[in-house]
Amino acid sequence: MAEAVKKTTEKAKRTAKAKTSGKAADKKHLVIVESPSKAKTIGKFLGSRYKVVASVGHVRDLPKSKLGIEKDNNFEPAYINIRGKGDVIKELKKEAKTAGNVLLATDPDREGEAISWHIAYILGLPDDSANRIEFNEITKDAIKNAVGNPRRIDRNLVDAQQARRVLDRLVGYEISPLLWRKIRRGLSAGRVQSAALKILVDREREIRAFVPEEYWTITAILRKMDGDTKSFAAKLIEKNGEKFSIGNKAEADAVLADLERGSYSVSRVEKKERTRRPFAPFTTSSMQQDASVKLGFRTRRTMQIAQQLYEGVDIKRRGTVGLITYIRTDSVRVSAEAEMAARAYIKEHFSENYLGNNYYSNKKKEVQDAHEAIRPSYIDLTPDEIKDSLTPDQYKLYKLIWSRFLASRMTPAVFDAVSADVVNGDYLFRATGSKLKFDGFLRVYNTKLAEDDDRMLPDIHEGEDVSLDELKPEQNFTQPPPRFTEASLVKELEEKDIGRPSTYVPIIATLTDRKYVTREKKSLQPTELGFTVTELMENYFNEIVDAGFTARMEDRLDDIEVKGAEWHAIVADFYGILSEELEVADKEIEKVEIEDEPTDEICGLCGRPMVIKHGRFGEFIACTGYPDCKNTKPIVKSTGVACPKCGKDIVARKSRKGKVFYGCSGYPDCKQVYWYKPTDKKCPECGALLVERNAKANKYACSNPECKYKE
Repeated sequence: MAEAVKKTTEKAKRTAKAKTSGKAADKKHLVIVESPSKAKTIGKFLGSRYKVVASVGHVRDLPKSKLGIEKDNNFEPAYINIRGKGDVIKELKKEAKTAGNVLLATDPDREGEAISWHIAYILGLPDDSANRIEFNEITKDAIKNAVGNPRRIDRNLVDAQQARRVLDRLVGYEISPLLWRKIRRGLSAGRVQSAALKILVDREREIRAFVPEEYWTITAILRKMDGDTKSFAAKLIEKNGEKFSIGNKAEADAVLADLERGSYSVSRVEKKERTRRPFAPFTTSSMQQDASVKLGFRTRRTMQIAQQLYEGVDIKRRGTVGLITYIRTDSVRVSAEAEMAARAYIKEHFSENYLGNNYYSNKKKEVQDAHEAIRPSYIDLTPDEIKDSLTPDQYKLYKLIWSRFLASRMTPAVFDAVSADVVNGDYLFRATGSKLKFDGFLRVYNTKLAEDDDRMLPDIHEGEDVSLDELKPEQNFTQPPPRFTEASLVKELEEKDIGRPSTYVPIIATLTDRKYVTREKKSLQPTELGFTVTELMENYFNEIVDAGFTARMEDRLDDIEVKGAEWHAIVADFYGILSEELEVADKEIEKVEIEDEPTDEICGLCGRPMVIKHGRFGEFIACTGYPDCKNTKPIVKSTGVACPKCGKDIVARKSRKGKVFYGCSGYPDCKQVYWYKPTDKKCPECGALLVERNAKANKYACSNPECKYKE
């Protein structure tokens, strides 16, 4: 009897469990990502049993109104729900409550892991639940594989992000108020930002201290004596077997006199093959650098476009497609599947002769090597095939990424190179020439240099005499080191191990937004304010601006991720140094007075000169008679072009989102506006003003939208 009751009870339990499982199976699975566009792309692959929603970035963070770090409680962060995210959080909770399962599919890096951790906290998901999925590319296979292999949230990744966030908050919220008190409001310091600014300031100091030195070069234009019409150039490099320099015109004239008396003979000819290997596929920093050099993109623009390509673009007849792998990576590693696909493509569209066997290694082997390099998700989806579905900038960047990856799997380019020495008495000249023999990877990825030009030497031999056509002396002066561009600064930060791929864009943005740096064409030039802040930081917070210290700190922060190092101890060590320096700085630093920039304007109320001042919301013009006279006015940059409607100046303005446009200074009476800078030229077809366009083919275009005139 007891046995029968036991069997009946077990059967009832199994039936109840089956019913419960059946109900859960009927419920949709909830997948949470950061962005709506990413949600759209992923939703297409998962089908109707899944609902994909976006958190729209972080949902919890440190409060903006206070430090938010409990320094007396082992530096624990006091997170709060981000203001304005109430509706998003409410929707996430509602969807999670009715879901059969919740999967957290945020980006595959520290920041993404932290976002998943915060979402799990808000939704009350158990710490040990396997609800985290990650993928390096948004393709059907990658998504399906990720959904089938959820894991626990990686606390090492979360703690690595937390440690950086806490350290940055401590530096920013502890030093910045000091800068406000001692210099002026609105300034800031940062753990990585300040080290980057010092690099720019140090370079500017080199430039200012540089004293140019004169030197001369001499080039001989030579030719064979057998009537060959082809001449060749050889540069003077040695005298009496040693390299020497010519310092002034008198020395150059003396050398020229010697050369005029002698004859020229070929003393050595060397022929060999020279190869050039393709570059590794892109990392974040190399993509930013190449996009800057080849496409003229700023780092922020590059990352914006890359994010669009990663999250998905609507491709004709294909729907939304994620075109490239994850865009924040230090790694040049490529998956076996991508390797095979690339080799098959090269073999089919070129030949086996183009199949390379290149090896690339990461600069830092451990950190974030779970990521691949930046590459196309589908190698057979060529840039030209989908060009009509992309914006011009998306097409340019996708083509750069696609070409770089394919080239990295191809053979080196081969050149025939010739080097020849020509002697005249005690003097030795050298001539070089080369010619492309096999294009290899250059077939798809152009890295053409001046030395690649086909400029082979004529067929000359050792012991052969050659005739002189002309001697070309040239005066030169040594040049100061160049200012950093965004691309070269990113390269410098990477080489010095300062910051990480996700930080390069915000570093540069902060330096320009704070007016520590201005852009002169493509160069980054520190302002006097940047010098003042850096000098203060050097004197009182030397570790923070020291590149070596910053790099060592980055390594310790990486140890949290890679080795599970205890993050509280690392933060405590850092703050021990910072707190001592803060105490000394607050006592010793006197108020720094930065002179206001004069203008040629006179106050219309009292007749005193007006100057440029810096306020909480940026620069403005104010009367020097303050506080007796409180006259102020915004800074307006005139284009020097008269408004065609009323004749007043057209001036540069900024929209609420910060976009520059051009409008009549007579606003609001006259509301004439242009989105491109107007010129004083008129369209020959309709009479409207021509505006400047950045397109290479057409510099000017008609401002009338109904007129298609360009020139």
